[in-house]
Amino acid sequence: MSKYQYSETEKQINSVLKHQDEALKSIHFPSTAEADVTAAKADALLRRLGYQPDSLKGLVPAQPRKTMVIRTWKQCCAEAEKYVGTDCELESLFTEDELRDNELAIKQLSEEFNALHRLDAFDISIAALAGLVGATVDILLVGIPQKTPDGLKGGPLSNYVRDYFDKKFPEEEMQKLANSKVSKVPYDAQDNRHTTIRVEGLSAYYHRLLQLGHDPLLGFVFGVADIVTGRMTTIDKAGNIVSQVMENYADRKESDIFAALAKQVLHFKSDVTTSMGLPVPLMSLFNLLQFGSIGEEEQTIAEIVQGMYYEGYDFIHFCSMSIPAMLVEVIVRLGYAIKRIEEGHKIKDSIPLSSNREKHPKLATMLFIAHAGATAANAGKVYFTQNPVAINYPQWIAFAKYTYSQLKWALLEKPALRDAYVRGKINEELDDVLAEAEATFDRFARDYIVVFN
Repeated sequence: MSKYQYSETEKQINSVLKHQDEALKSIHFPSTAEADVTAAKADALLRRLGYQPDSLKGLVPAQPRKTMVIRTWKQCCAEAEKYVGTDCELESLFTEDELRDNELAIKQLSEEFNALHRLDAFDISIAALAGLVGATVDILLVGIPQKTPDGLKGGPLSNYVRDYFDKKFPEEEMQKLANSKVSKVPYDAQDNRHTTIRVEGLSAYYHRLLQLGHDPLLGFVFGVADIVTGRMTTIDKAGNIVSQVMENYADRKESDIFAALAKQVLHFKSDVTTSMGLPVPLMSLFNLLQFGSIGEEEQTIAEIVQGMYYEGYDFIHFCSMSIPAMLVEVIVRLGYAIKRIEEGHKIKDSIPLSSNREKHPKLATMLFIAHAGATAANAGKVYFTQNPVAINYPQWIAFAKYTYSQLKWALLEKPALRDAYVRGKINEELDDVLAEAEATFDRFARDYIVVFN
């Protein structure tokens, strides 16, 4: 019994191939050596009789063209079924040696595919270097934000980024903007004096963390919606989702969505450099995680995140933390591109703008290794400092992204693409065989009138 399950069409093909194979084996062609000897004797006889064989070619009368009828596929299947049945196995057409050769050829094609995606020493070196640079910058230059008499301070890079924001958004101008009607929004309540539903933890320190409108990402959805509807949407310190109409701030509404979007952007601008600035993107959602028992105080995840925000884990610090992750990306992609160019690839085919594995087989794996190294170093930083503020949020996001991509590739995409690669190579060889067979048929059919049923 065959180890393969054939469809009805495949069974028909197997039957026809089996029938044709047996028909070809039944044909016995005369020995070419015997034919050559006979032709030589005829040639010698003609010469003894005084004829030149070449001069007689034109005397041979032209033969009328015969008609060759090409049967339909249905007729071929019917004839094959008559002689060999319908349960023919494809492997029966091959000898044991041929089957072993076929299996070896498929293994070699699979190995070719694996080699395209296998990292060499240089690839690993690029990834390791990128991870090392990202980790070094995170540990030595980003540092951990701390409150000082001069404001929030961290590593040299963090301080540079914070100073840049302070210069770009001067305090006096931002204060003036914050007091202007063009930036005032209905969800910006700093306590419960104007709320109809109490929001646990709403205060000058935490209101931006609790209000979804202040989230740098969610704000473009919930914030704009709150401006249009005159509401405030929050996730309080206890994890409760509350959406309420802010009647006292009704004058801050905007009926036009584009005006609401513009006001949202201006409000972000006025808040970004405040002492309790904008939270890290999606940080507000961590208020929902009311579980865990972390540290000596046995805090929940939500409480840990709230404490991180209080200590200065804000949007500006997020920008500082993004730089090591960006450096990892740049170093890996730049190294990958240079290596591809050195290998002889075109520049346009070497620029790794995407991590598509069909175009750039090794890039995604290199990025995964690099970010894994940088993330492991950050985990060590958190462990030794025992401070959650040391967590590099952007780096962990990048690691999660590439981990998901790598697992999806290893478990789902790689087997499918490898199968497609092997089938593609086999089909290329099959196309060559079919082209040769078609050319042979055309040469043979020159002397025939071909009729297709």
